[in-house]
Amino acid sequence: MKKSPHEIIIRPVLTEKSTMMRDVQNQYCFTVLVGANKIEIKQAIESLFDVGVTSVRTQIMRGKVKRYGRGYGKRPNWKKAIVTLREGDSIEFFEAS
Repeated sequence: MKKSPHEIIIRPVLTEKSTMMRDVQNQYCFTVLVGANKIEIKQAIESLFDVGVTSVRTQIMRGKVKRYGRGYGKRPNWKKAIVTLREGDSIEFFEAS
């Protein structure tokens, strides 16, 4: 079943490290669908933001065990994609913040 780009890309990851990677290395971080592969992520980024993607790196981020009252619970696992753009390309969504 074909997934839409809006289903694959969930949200950007906005941290100090991702901001530094954006400024220095032209790399952007996104939270993506856990079942998405690198090819789907690349096509989704290119279609949503009209940029050229040179590489995609992915990581499965394990959910933390957290305490809820007397008991313990686990946050869900999520997938992070680090996308490197072509030289000269940028995503205006990040530039506005």
